[in-house]
This record gives sequence, structure tokens and C-alpha cells, in this order.
Amino acid sequence: MTISVVEGRFLHRPNRFIAHVEIGGEEVVCHVKNTGRCKELLAPGARVYCEIAANPNRKTRYDLIAVWKGDRLINMDSQAPNKAADEWLRGGGLGTITDLRSEVFHKDSRFDFSFTIDGRQCFLEVKGVTLEKDGICAFPDAPTLRGVKHLRGLAEAVKEGYGAYVLFVIQMTDVAYLHPNDATDPDFGKALRDAAAAGVSILAVDCDVTEDSMTIKDFVEVML
Repeated sequence: MTISVVEGRFLHRPNRFIAHVEIGGEEVVCHVKNTGRCKELLAPGARVYCEIAANPNRKTRYDLIAVWKGDRLINMDSQAPNKAADEWLRGGGLGTITDLRSEVFHKDSRFDFSFTIDGRQCFLEVKGVTLEKDGICAFPDAPTLRGVKHLRGLAEAVKEGYGAYVLFVIQMTDVAYLHPNDATDPDFGKALRDAAAAGVSILAVDCDVTEDSMTIKDFVEVML
């Protein structure tokens, strides 16, 4: 699907959901498609890209979807990682899979994807990553009880004989490695290590990012 994108200059963000951006010399209110803190990205004066909403009657005409951090373009659309992961899985990112489904429940958890590899049903949870410093990425950028619950659910699924994956989709390219952000959320870091010990596959990938697209590129090392 083709989308229409315009460049702007970030001004300020009064809450998680909206930002004020200068576009064509006019200050406009944009919907932010990422409710994370993103303070290291949305600095006053930053170059951003905004998608023009398909519905002309919508309250906000634009969605803020990408930002330049120095010479690095970072996608900020929280829906983009799942879309990229879907394309990657269908394109053989994990090899030959069948019965690919999205938003699948298992017990009290809902995982982003379910599929079958070599006759074994597997679950995969996607985590989008935008936090980066000097080429090193970390997740999460804020405490996430939901993320911890997902990890524990995947570990339980492995004990029941299922395959399980966490896929960190790094919404930029040219990074060194990813690690859990223990300083911000030590519970998530512990749950991630526990999940790995239980047999959950912990994967990370970077992405080729343009102002209007994001495509998974290469595997990135995960440092637990």
C-alpha cells in the first residue's frame, strides 16, 4: 500500500499520543504512532516524517512515523514491526513455515504470531526497538508488565512442547547489538534470561528504513 509522507520539524510533545510539528511553515498537531517515551528521539528541532491520514475527516491529519537522530533514520511506528515480521516470516526468515496466523491465544497469553515448523507448532512475540546509543540498542525504554507476561507465557509454552520465539525488530540499521535494559526494567531483563534458559529462542534483527517503509534486513547479536 502506497502512503503519502511529508517532512517536518518536531516542536514538542504534550502527551504520549500527540506531537506538535512544523510542516510547510505551519504548526500542526500529529498523532504519534508510538506511545513509548522516545525522549532521546523527539528532541526539539528534529527532522521527522509524517504520514498523511487516509481519512480527511480525522481529528489529526498526520501520523508521526519516523525521525532522524543525527544521521540515523529511525522508524517510530509501533505497528511497523509486526508488519515487517509478517513479511519476513512469509519470505522465509525462519525457514519454511506453514499455517502462519496472527494474534493467537494460548492459555492467558496472546502472541503476535503462530506457525508450524517441521510439524511443531510455534509462537512468536514481536518487540519493536527504538532505543539506541552509540549503535547499541536496548529494550524496553519503559517498564513493561505486558512484556514480562509474554516472556513467561512463552517459557511455559516451551515446557508444554511448543516452539517459542521473541523477535526484537530494531527499527533502524547499522547497530552493534541489543541487550535488555536492566536499568529501566530489571524484571524484564530477568524474565528474558529465564525465557532463554527455558528454551525460548531470543532473536533480534535490524531494518532498512526509509521515510515511508521498513523492511527487516539482518540478524543482530543479542547480549543477555
